[in-house]
Amino acid sequence: MARLILFGMILGGFLLPCDGASYYKTRIDDAQAVYLTQDRFAVRGDGLTDDSAGIQAAIDKVQETTGEGILFVPEGRYRVTRTIYVWPGIRIIGYGEQRPVFVLGDHTAGFQQGIGTMFFFAGMRPVQNPVFRLPPPPPGTVPANDKIADANPGTFYSAMSNVDFEIGNDNAAAVAVRFHVAQHGYLAHMDFRLGSGLAGIHDAGNIAYDVHFHGGRYGIFTKKPSPAWQFSVIDATFEGQREAAIRENEAQLTLVRCQFRNVPAAVAIDAGYSDQLWIKDSQFVNISGPALLISNEKSRLTQINVESSVCQAVPVFAQFRESGRQLTAKGPIYQVKSLSHGYALAGPAAVAERKTGFLAEPLNALPATGPSALRDPPATDKWVNLKSLGLKGDGVTDETAALQKAINENPVLYLPMGRYVVSDTLTLRPDSILIGLHPDLTQLDVLDGTAAFQGPGSPKALLLAPRGGTNLVTGIGLYTGGANSRAVGALWMAGKDSQMDDVRFLGGHGTRGPSGKREQPYNSNLSADPDPRRRWDSQYPSLWVTHGGGGTFSNLWTPSTFAQTGLYISDTTTPGKVYQVSSEHHVRTEVKVDHVQNWDFYALQTEGERGESESASALEVSNSSNLTFANFHGYRVVRSYHPFPYAIMVTNSTGIRFRNIHVDNNSSLMQCTEKGGCRQYVRSGKVSYGTAIWDPGSNVEVRDREFANLDWNGGRPAPAMSYPATVIAPGSKVEKLTGGFYNSAGGAVDAAGRLYFVDAHWHRIYRWSPESRRLDVVRDSPLDPVNLIFDKAGNLIVVSSGGSGMAVYSLKPDGPEDEVTVLAPQPAADRPGATAVLPVNFWVNGDFTNTLDTAKLEYVTLDQMFRKLVTTRTKNQYVSPDGSLFIPSDDVIVQGPAYLGYKWAYILQTYGLVKADTRRPFYVTNESDQRTYRGQVKPDGTLGQLETFVEQGGESLAQDKAGNVYVAAGQIYVYTPAGQLIDVIRMPERPLQLVFGGPGGDTLFILTQSSLYSIRTK
Repeated sequence: MARLILFGMILGGFLLPCDGASYYKTRIDDAQAVYLTQDRFAVRGDGLTDDSAGIQAAIDKVQETTGEGILFVPEGRYRVTRTIYVWPGIRIIGYGEQRPVFVLGDHTAGFQQGIGTMFFFAGMRPVQNPVFRLPPPPPGTVPANDKIADANPGTFYSAMSNVDFEIGNDNAAAVAVRFHVAQHGYLAHMDFRLGSGLAGIHDAGNIAYDVHFHGGRYGIFTKKPSPAWQFSVIDATFEGQREAAIRENEAQLTLVRCQFRNVPAAVAIDAGYSDQLWIKDSQFVNISGPALLISNEKSRLTQINVESSVCQAVPVFAQFRESGRQLTAKGPIYQVKSLSHGYALAGPAAVAERKTGFLAEPLNALPATGPSALRDPPATDKWVNLKSLGLKGDGVTDETAALQKAINENPVLYLPMGRYVVSDTLTLRPDSILIGLHPDLTQLDVLDGTAAFQGPGSPKALLLAPRGGTNLVTGIGLYTGGANSRAVGALWMAGKDSQMDDVRFLGGHGTRGPSGKREQPYNSNLSADPDPRRRWDSQYPSLWVTHGGGGTFSNLWTPSTFAQTGLYISDTTTPGKVYQVSSEHHVRTEVKVDHVQNWDFYALQTEGERGESESASALEVSNSSNLTFANFHGYRVVRSYHPFPYAIMVTNSTGIRFRNIHVDNNSSLMQCTEKGGCRQYVRSGKVSYGTAIWDPGSNVEVRDREFANLDWNGGRPAPAMSYPATVIAPGSKVEKLTGGFYNSAGGAVDAAGRLYFVDAHWHRIYRWSPESRRLDVVRDSPLDPVNLIFDKAGNLIVVSSGGSGMAVYSLKPDGPEDEVTVLAPQPAADRPGATAVLPVNFWVNGDFTNTLDTAKLEYVTLDQMFRKLVTTRTKNQYVSPDGSLFIPSDDVIVQGPAYLGYKWAYILQTYGLVKADTRRPFYVTNESDQRTYRGQVKPDGTLGQLETFVEQGGESLAQDKAGNVYVAAGQIYVYTPAGQLIDVIRMPERPLQLVFGGPGGDTLFILTQSSLYSIRTK
């Protein structure tokens, strides 16, 4: 027990570190680091003197010396009176017998109202690019400073560790850390004594672990992370917050082994917002209000799953904000075996239904629990510094023999920042521990053309962890170059108690190679590496766990385009845990799992890029069982142009548990110019994954891209559901009319009911004539057609992505090919008698904008953002030659070179344009909120009387003559005007655009990525 008192304490069954116990007790020697010492910087560390200027000067010194890097902070109490800016890629790490403490004294000016941030992790230092106009930062800098950008999706490696915060009295606006970073950012080994303050962490990113929050209004107060990935909190405690331990929205919050005590609420989701919330192995004690406050309960984006968590004195475990419905206690002490709320699927091919399942049972006492989810390294006095053994880390000298000797002779090695060149496999001892503290600047590098790694041949590991080992590897980068075909970054066969965390598999985007310079991943047209010797998809996997390997893998980033896949797990039944791992930019598969059992994947994120990943799946699972994928995010960048049929492929597998699955293809942009100010734009791409999950063996699919719960047991499809009515004409069925298109959309019908549509990749405009059943090419001039509409005179109006921005032109379908009339944008105005033509779908959210009212601490909701957009008059209108219709639009935003198609305008991004008939309701979807609205069009093309129609978004929709609404969202869902689901039209392919046409106007034309279908309605 004395040992526990010294090194930790047991609290309610959880083994926790001592309050403020230092993680790094001795000075860590690193020649490339900067040390915040009194002899170099104007600091005293006495808790009284203002040390702000000295701390900032030290951080600036890191940026000026190495760009990215480490600032070591010795034990002391450092008083802060203003916002300290932490530049990208810089890590602040404390050391000493006691952790250093950053102190905000009582009533520090600027921290009383709104938000006042002590440490602000930034996206750029102004001197790095003085010409670039930065978007304004969010409120909270003290004093206010609009010249420094917030952290963003390109802010990598930033971190803070082994420091504490203390906020004094009368600082109601104080926030310890703003941390809106991307991959490889973390906060760890920290105590936040928040006192009167607002929050410990505001707007978080990536991962926080071994963090402990005492008091404050909130422990964590956050919205969506900047890259829109998940945010994970592991091995954390929260106690004594005044309103909620965590207040959040859209954070894709992943909580593992967290404890909440003596708070009104553990997790409160903001009003009007959803989240994908996953909680595992956590504890709730003495929660006076609902432990979980769930908002937006009807939304498809509200996905709540809790498992294996225990409660004591928690009368209400969950409450739904809008309805007031409660899930209540099962006794004074009870276990929540599972809570699942959201859209669930009974099996593959099933129609998702909104369900709430709550399984809890009483307990006699709080159960004892095991060790922390993440393992600690040995104390620093056990580390052997590589530089003390004579290694150079200069990026040139081959140090393979010296490294292997060091591994053989020393169980714990510290790798100071440097680039250590390796020409052969480094084989770890079963108990080897490798420790670095910055994976972008601490690298093991295999140079291009290294003889031992040339092929063809069997896999050749840079780093090999032996069978059954208890190895720990943390804080380093593994670089296998681009011309080493046998290379594997790490071949991992270590056992269930092993761990790899904070490791970067270098190569591709964001890589600094052996030279220390940032490597360019593309040639001029994004089709290959600039060096033709460095072939994409030419190496074995970056991280390969196999032959009985297992353990814990946390905070990894594996984006090497040269590797076969970023993470490959094969041939093992040894348990494994994956936390907050990012695998991106591969040619065929981002993550592959084969012949595997007993693994859990929490907050796994993938990204497919435009150039290299046009034919890449996010995840492939085969011959496996007993796997959990929770808070999975499969993403394709919005600039993708080539469709891919599935995100996840599952074959010959059973017992696969999918919880909180999120598959998307969207992006956001904030663009600032001196003349035009700043504009935010968001868009959805047209080439997301065609389906979320596909089983090629049974040929069943899950088309839903957002769902909370699915148990996969061998790919057996669920029984078909029946509906109260059908809209299909007697004897009619879905018929494929034609196919072979690259990416079809943008359809419209003429007065005769003939369908015209676009295959934008080939610049083609097609016409389908239903009576003759004939397909004709109307135009294939290289004019970048995207969306079509007809005016009353029969002019075909074409919205085009061509030129430096975008264009709208008209033509006669059967007229001379060289007759094209470009329509100039006109100032927006009321146009009574003319028909407004509007996008059928939007993607609207608050990314890259400040949506928080700091006076009220309330967020603008997605619903409010959408209503504002569609009820606000645009700047321009394009008027047809006959004056019968107009298309409202703001100016296009062009990101990067125009020829790559990075153009942002709603009339370009929509799957189709729709004439807004003033005599009928107008229906439109906001895909980002998975919601369809109904309104009435006004003379200027804005919408009024807007109301929610159904909690179902989609790529497209259409109305039949009876007023029924058809929504394309994986299948075709048919709703009455009252919003009742009355039919589901099942499609062989994912429907993308719906248009009524044909001679009688009762034929529903259905465009998919590659085909045209139709079905007759009543």
